[in-house]
Amino acid sequence: MPTTASAAHSPAASGAGGAPLSDVTTSESTLRRFLHGLPGVDAVGLEARAASLGTRSIKTTAKAYAIDLAISMIDLTTLEGADTPGKVRALAAKAVHPDPTDRGTPTTAAVCVYPDMVATAKAALKGSGVKVASVATAFPAGRAALPVKLADTADAIAAGADEIDMVIDRGAFLAGRYLEVFDQIAAIKAECADKARLKVIFETGELSTYDNIRRASWLGMLAGADFIKTSTGKVAVNATPANTLLMLEAVRDFRAQTGVQIGVKPAGGIRNTKEAIKFLVLVNETAGADWLDNHWFRFGASSLLNDLLMQRQKLATGHYSGPDYVTVD
Repeated sequence: MPTTASAAHSPAASGAGGAPLSDVTTSESTLRRFLHGLPGVDAVGLEARAASLGTRSIKTTAKAYAIDLAISMIDLTTLEGADTPGKVRALAAKAVHPDPTDRGTPTTAAVCVYPDMVATAKAALKGSGVKVASVATAFPAGRAALPVKLADTADAIAAGADEIDMVIDRGAFLAGRYLEVFDQIAAIKAECADKARLKVIFETGELSTYDNIRRASWLGMLAGADFIKTSTGKVAVNATPANTLLMLEAVRDFRAQTGVQIGVKPAGGIRNTKEAIKFLVLVNETAGADWLDNHWFRFGASSLLNDLLMQRQKLATGHYSGPDYVTVD
């Protein structure tokens, strides 16, 4: 199975009417026609399905598996103006050994930091297998000239970032300048080349409609995203079951058309084990088991890990630990 977005531009990858998907990005008008030709989203049906899947419950052995899987999918994140090297090193230590009393606890997938903290995180994580992700491209607003965004990306990669989390220019997208957004994503993807995987953040809370989220998902995938990501975590509405379900449908349909698998990352607002498991159910029931792996699904989170660790210990011992069991990030 192809795993790189370049396959989406092969003649075999076809869009509406059987035309090659590469043709839909040749002009603003063809791209607009394609994006606005995507099926409209039934908002009531989408939210009802997300709510229905959220009622599923899993027990005992399956729950223990889900908790460990969720831990392994976390991009443990600190994106504050007050971040220090000491805080980043402490976060890296937690990512490698989330529960120091139980070395059987999985590591997290990555530590996500600002570009100036990448070198610190990289050194702290050396040899652990935990990736370093870095937000770039004028995060969180995404309002900067392309040369600035490219320099931001290049700086993070030079410092050792394995993954780049870029934000789209929502103003350009909402104004209908789809080709401009496409070209910027493609340029950042080219900067990443084979050095870093690219996660494209839509800030779904600012896109206003589910139709826009579907269009942004396809736009990001056509432009070369390795992951599509809901949010920065810096606005009022971040990841929700409904917007994540919609993005999972998009990656499922994209792979059906192109053979290319794209990851999904809900970020912001997922704080406890119950919520995390609901998202894993969404993944399994919508995209399928192929996405139940941290190469294809991530949680952008800072506080979620603590609750997962508390629930993990409860399953192992039958009781909750005291408040000093987990570190406060």
